[in-house]
Amino acid sequence: MGVQPLSLAQHYHERTKYAPENLAQQATPLDFSRQPSPFKTYPLGHSFSLKPFLEPEKGTAHPHWQRLSRLLYCSYGITGVVPYPDQPFYMRAAPSAGGLYPAEIYLLTRNDTAIPAGIYHYQVKDHALGQVWQSYSWSALQAACLWHPALERTHVALIVTAVFYRSAWRYGDRAYRRICLDIGHLLGNVELAANINDFRAHCIGGFVDAQMNELLYLNPEQEGVLAVVALANLLEVEENLPPFPSALPSATCYDYGAIASGELLKACHRASALVNSEIIYGMAKAETTVAKGSMEVPAEPAPGKYNFPFGLRVSLSKPLIHWQDNLAALEQTMLQRRSTRRYSGQGIERDELAALLTFAYHPQDYREQGLDEAPSFFDLTLVETFIAVTRVRDLEEGCYYYAVAEHELRQIRFKNFQEQLHFLCLNQDLGRDAAVVIFHTANLERAIARYGERAYRYLHMDAGHLGQRLNLAATALGLGVSGIGGFFDDQVNDLLGIPPEEAVLYITTIGKAA
Repeated sequence: MGVQPLSLAQHYHERTKYAPENLAQQATPLDFSRQPSPFKTYPLGHSFSLKPFLEPEKGTAHPHWQRLSRLLYCSYGITGVVPYPDQPFYMRAAPSAGGLYPAEIYLLTRNDTAIPAGIYHYQVKDHALGQVWQSYSWSALQAACLWHPALERTHVALIVTAVFYRSAWRYGDRAYRRICLDIGHLLGNVELAANINDFRAHCIGGFVDAQMNELLYLNPEQEGVLAVVALANLLEVEENLPPFPSALPSATCYDYGAIASGELLKACHRASALVNSEIIYGMAKAETTVAKGSMEVPAEPAPGKYNFPFGLRVSLSKPLIHWQDNLAALEQTMLQRRSTRRYSGQGIERDELAALLTFAYHPQDYREQGLDEAPSFFDLTLVETFIAVTRVRDLEEGCYYYAVAEHELRQIRFKNFQEQLHFLCLNQDLGRDAAVVIFHTANLERAIARYGERAYRYLHMDAGHLGQRLNLAATALGLGVSGIGGFFDDQVNDLLGIPPEEAVLYITTIGKAA
C-alpha cells in the first residue's frame, strides 16, 4: 500500500514545525530597519472620528455610532502605550504574536444605516473610520459570500484581513499560523463586544477570495481577507437571526511541486482560496445548502474519546464568572487584559480551572448574563483540548484530555511536566512556571477531508478564538495568562502522549502572575 500524499496544508505544517535540531536554522534574522508599521493608512478620503462616541453623553443622540465605536474599541482598539526612545509601542485589546498586529478591519454598510453606505477602514491609531469608497457595495459583498443568509437582513459587516509581511518579517513562513491565531483572538473579541453592544456576530469563512480582495482593492500578494462578520442588530426584530454555519470547503491540493522557503506562507494561503469553479463542488462536499433560508450546522462530536477504564476521570463543577449588569465587567476586562510575561510558580484552585473551561467551552451557561449561547466559530468539532497540570489544588499532576460535552478531565499521562514544558515552549519560563498549560490540537487529515486546504485557516482561527476566551476568563479571575505559538511540535505529542496525527495548533499558559 502506497503512502498517502500530503495536501499542501499538511506539507506546510510539516515544513514549518520547530524541532530542537533545526530551530537555529529556521530563525529569521531580524532587520529592524525593515520592520513594518502595524498601522495601515489611507492618505485620501474623509475620516470619521469615533472617539467622541466613547463618551456616555454622546451616545444619547447617536446610539448607533456609540455602539459601533465601543465594539471596535473593545475588539482592536489601543488600550495602552509603552514609551520607547524611537517610537512608542501601542498595545491593543486583542493580543498579537510579537506585538506585530497583522490584522486590519474594514466596515461595510448598506444604505439604510445611520452610517452612509460605503466601505470604511478602521484606523486603529486614531480610533476613526476612514472612508475608502463611498458607494453601495452590499450586493457585491453578498455575491462574494455566496449569498450567506446572515447578510440578507443585516446592514453592517466587518471584514478582517491579514497583512502578511507584518508577521512574516519576524516569523518567516510559520507566520501564517500566528496570523490566523491572531485573527482568532480578534474574532473572539468581536463576538463578545457584539454581545455587550446589542449585536450578534455571524462569522463567515466561506467566500470567494478574489472577489473579496477586489471589493476592498487589496493587493493579494500583500494582504488578504480571512474572515467576514455580519453584525446583526439585536434591537431590530428582523435581525434576530438563528446561528448559521461559518465554513465552506475549498479544493484540496496535492500537485504543488517544489516550494522555496520564503514562498510557503503565500502558497498555503493561495491554495486555501475559494474560487468560483469550486463553489458547487464545495457545497456538495460540505453537504450544505447555501440559500436564503437555511444552512446545516456541523454535528457535535461523538462523546467518549479517551474514555479509558483505568484512567483518572475528574468531573468538574461549573462556577460562573459574573460579568455584572450590562456586561460592564466584561468590557472592563477586555480593555485591561495583558499577556503575562512571568509567573510566580504558585498554584491555582481547581474551581478556577473549571471556571476558565466553562467560559471558553460552555457559553450556554452564560445565557442569563446576556451572552450568546452559540458564539460563531468555524467548526469546533475539529478542535481537541489537552491540559498539562502541574500546580492545581486537589488535582493530580499529569496530562489530561478535556471531554467538552461531559465537562470532564481524563488523565492520559501521570507525571509532573514542569521542566519538559519549559523545553517544549522553546525554553520559555512561561511553560515551566504556569499552573496549567492548555494545548489545542486537530487531526489535519480529518479536517482537510471536510474543508480542503481552507481547513488550516479555520482550525487556527478557532484555536485563537478559544484562546481569547481563556485570556479574558483568566484576567477576570485575577490570573496570569499568555498564549504561545512557538513550540517543538512533534515533541509535544511525544511527551504528553498525544497521538501523532493530532497537530498542535496553539498553547495557552495560565497561572499566578509574578
